[in-house]
Amino acid sequence: QVQLVESGGGLVQAGGSLRLSCAASGRIISTYGMGWFRQAPGKEREFVATITWNGGSTYYADSVKGRFTISRDNAKNTVYLQMDRRKPEDTAVYYCAADQNPFGGVRDDYDYWGQGTQVTVSS
Repeated sequence: QVQLVESGGGLVQAGGSLRLSCAASGRIISTYGMGWFRQAPGKEREFVATITWNGGSTYYADSVKGRFTISRDNAKNTVYLQMDRRKPEDTAVYYCAADQNPFGGVRDDYDYWGQGTQVTVSS
């Protein structure tokens, strides 16, 4: 089993920056594909970003491309999401996910999920 704990959420003004962290325990995630998803009030959960097992490839939703950066530190068993130039529509609960598929993906069928962290962007 993999346990994932997100942190770093909070309130930020539009245009500001925030970095989310996802700390994994239970297993080493260096062979796992990782992803970030989000769910806004009244909406379905949506894909944000994904990164391959070695960090060699990343992929983003069009809505965050050029503003968000996903990265990982396998030595720390941690994945990050740097969010810059935040917009009010980025307000959501952000979830970290791990998949035994080393290439991750955009579908929300990952094997393990965190509890989520709330991010609120004020205008």
